[in-house]
Amino acid sequence: MDNVNLKRLAKELNLAVSTVSRALRDSHEIGKETKERVRALAEQLGFQPNPHASSLRQNKSKTIAVIVPEVENNFFSQVINGIESVAPTKGYHVLIYLTHEDFKKERDILQLLRNGRVDGLMLSLSNTTSSFGHLEAYRQAGIPIVLFDRVCETIEDVPMIITDDAEMGYRATEHLIKKGCNRVAYLYPAGESSIAIRRGTGYQNAIGKYQPKQKPLFIECSTNDAQNQQVIRKLLRNKKERPDGIFAAIEKLAVNTYEVCHELNLSIPQDLKVISFSNLRAAALFHPPLSSIVQPAYEIGRESATILFKMIEKKLLLPNEKKIILPSKLIERASTADS
Repeated sequence: MDNVNLKRLAKELNLAVSTVSRALRDSHEIGKETKERVRALAEQLGFQPNPHASSLRQNKSKTIAVIVPEVENNFFSQVINGIESVAPTKGYHVLIYLTHEDFKKERDILQLLRNGRVDGLMLSLSNTTSSFGHLEAYRQAGIPIVLFDRVCETIEDVPMIITDDAEMGYRATEHLIKKGCNRVAYLYPAGESSIAIRRGTGYQNAIGKYQPKQKPLFIECSTNDAQNQQVIRKLLRNKKERPDGIFAAIEKLAVNTYEVCHELNLSIPQDLKVISFSNLRAAALFHPPLSSIVQPAYEIGRESATILFKMIEKKLLLPNEKKIILPSKLIERASTADS
């Protein structure tokens, strides 16, 4: 069989080579019907574009980077799936970097990627990130960057995709109070995480509305399970001050709570009701099943990638695309059931 190239596709479709090329790159300049004709013939003839040659012609790497704090959390895996649903349609590869909640590692990765290795990047900040000069340097260099979930709202002209954390923090706390909890504790990871701050704001607002005489109980935790268990153990052993409701900012802290309750022979939800942000499908299999605030992680990834490619293609972002807030949902399960 003869080699299939752009010229052959163009000849058989009676189109210009440039039109075929732009259609395969999903250019906005080419109509949907033409794109479908080109893709159908390319698939029929087994045409595979040469991404390296294309990159050289366009002076692009045809690669984007995704930087996340961890992948143990099912949320980030789902975000990456959403990004991967968009990138191949643009002819791009995805590089994934882990910061392991380390600001220095995050800064070093961004420095590495400023050498033209990628055409743009998506980033969720580590818990330990408290200064943002590395982001500002990227922005000033004109390299497209999109923040998602854990963001910095003080840097101008950097799009962000987040969820309604403060609203859902409020609703989670309200849910516990309406289920009869008189003392709700908020467990959150140490550091400067924007999600922990937003969710904590919602928690505090709910306490202020429903239990104005009750002092909010903020419990700072860490990324270390053993340390978290020690903190939660101390909290739950204090019978006089023991909370009867736990709102966990992240699922790791809900898991730690379950472990300590099992150790101390405390029954969920009879002795303690628990709710947590969690995208873990297995939350429904916990004993008892965990009430959860579920974020639209896949949609966050898809929206982040869509915005990033608009920037790479130098398209103008609409005002409502510079900060996108997607709704989460509260799923009530047995961990907050009436005692």
